[in-house]
Parts: sequence; C-alpha cells; structure tokens
Amino acid sequence: MRDEDFIKSDKGNTRLKSESKVNDVKMPFFSHLEELRARIIKSLIAVILASGISIIFVKPIIRLLEKPAKSIHFLQLSPGEFLFSSIKVAGYSGLTIALPFILFQVLQFILPGLTKKEKQFIAPAVIGSALLFFLGISFALWVLIPAALKFLVTYGADVVEPLWSIERYLDFVFLLMLSSGLAFQLPVIQLILGTLGILQSQKMIANWRIVVMGSALAGAILTPSTDPLTMILLASSITALFLIGVGMVAITEKIKEQTPSIVHPPSTSN
Repeated sequence: MRDEDFIKSDKGNTRLKSESKVNDVKMPFFSHLEELRARIIKSLIAVILASGISIIFVKPIIRLLEKPAKSIHFLQLSPGEFLFSSIKVAGYSGLTIALPFILFQVLQFILPGLTKKEKQFIAPAVIGSALLFFLGISFALWVLIPAALKFLVTYGADVVEPLWSIERYLDFVFLLMLSSGLAFQLPVIQLILGTLGILQSQKMIANWRIVVMGSALAGAILTPSTDPLTMILLASSITALFLIGVGMVAITEKIKEQTPSIVHPPSTSN
C-alpha cells in the first residue's frame, strides 16, 4: 500500500489530498530537446510573420510613436535611415505582437512536468508578467515619453530649434518603453520570491528606505535621457509597483496561514 498525504484541519478532521504530476510517463532527454527545438522554431516563425505584417503597417506605427513629440520635425540624416528604422520598428512590433504566443509555447513546454500546485502558481505568474510588460509599455508611451519630451523641448526652446533624427528618436522611445516594461516586472518577482518563502512582506516594508534609494538609482540607469522629470516619474512608478508587490505578498501570506497544514502519516504495507 502506497503512502498518502492527509491534511489535518483545526477541528482535527483529516481528508485525503492527492497531488500528482500531470504526466506520469517520463520523456527521454532527447525528446525534450526535440520538443524544445520545435517550440523555438514555432516562436521564431510567429515573430517573423508578425514582423512581416508589421512592415505593411509600419508607417502608421511610426506615426503613433511620433505622437508624443507633437510638433517636432524629424529628419532623415543619412541615405536609408528611415528604411532601416522602419525595419527596426517592424521587428520590435512583431516581437511584441508574438509575445503572447511565445509565452504560450513556454507554458506548453514546462507545465506538463509540474505538479498541480506548481501549475496553479507558474501559469498565472507568466500571464501576469506579460500583462505587466504591456502595461509598462503603455505607461512609457502615454506618460513617460510625453513628459520627457516636453521637458527636453521646453529647455532651450528660445535658443535652438528642435530638429531630430528619426532613428535616434525611435531608439530613445524603444529604450524607454523597454525599461518601463522591465520595471513593471517587479511585482511578479516579489510574488514569486514571497511564495517561495524567500521574502516576507514585513521585511520588505521595514527596508523601505533602501527601496526608495534603489528606485531612484534604477530610474537614473533605465532612463535614456538625463532630465530629472523622467527619472522621478520612473522612480515613483517603481516605488508604487514595489508597494503593490508587498500587498500581493501579504495576501499570499494570509492565504498560507489559513491553509491547513499537511500531515504525513506513517506508511503501511500489505
């Protein structure tokens, strides 16, 4: 007779808990490699197809990215600059569009080898990470970039006329969007570490001074421009995301406290 897991409640009652692997049959190592190779190829094909579609609509996409600059005039400072910028925009757009499919392939590869409890934890974390990344990109496009450009254009407007290179402007936009998307991953990282018991909400709150300093440093590093307004906005958003992560960890801690503890009775044999 095999061992069984029992959960003991506060009233002293016990109930059977079954937690097994999704797949009991183990795949050979090379089969795993073959599956990984197939999913990587599918992801690359998705990125190429999405980039090909994006190249068709690249001019409307560039116009959308130019909106935060408002009345600024953009120049093509070298032959082919706009062409290469268009290819770059299409590539980034294709990768962003294909990101949900790529994450789906990642989940399809790792979930069959996890337990039911691990599956319930990993899948929401990956989905939440993707949503926060898109939220960070939107925050950069509609909040950070307009604020940074307003400051940069206003400063020295009575001395110089702003005429910008389209390639350098798009590099500035993409870098700030990527930085914001990565910064918005903070709550997911906190939740994972908190669920694993590495971080506790009370300790994170107790170290708030270090967090504020770290947020300011991260804002200075991740911000492609040197204007203080963009740094303050990004640092403030990182601090706010940290507090959200602390709240999520605190909720998981309360759930753990309310969950009955697992009791393993001695095994019996026939």
